[in-house]
Amino acid sequence: MEQNLMSLLRAVRSRPAEVVDVANGTIKRLVRDRGFGFIRDDGGQEWFFHRSSVKAGSFDQLNEGQRVSFDEEPSQKGPRAGNIRAES
Repeated sequence: MEQNLMSLLRAVRSRPAEVVDVANGTIKRLVRDRGFGFIRDDGGQEWFFHRSSVKAGSFDQLNEGQRVSFDEEPSQKGPRAGNIRAES
């Protein structure tokens, strides 16, 4: 049994890291008093985001029309934007 466990651990460690696609888009709307907003990606899809998802800078520094990059994250209500970074 110990050998099987060790084999399983080696197999898990050898898996490649999950690849996360980075998307780009524009801040479409900010609801500052409630701490959330929406991003429209370059393909036209809209993404919800919460102020806690802003990783570079702060939510208060974002402006409508600003370009950002972000990762897709799962949530209870469907995918949302996470790890949001303002583009220079």
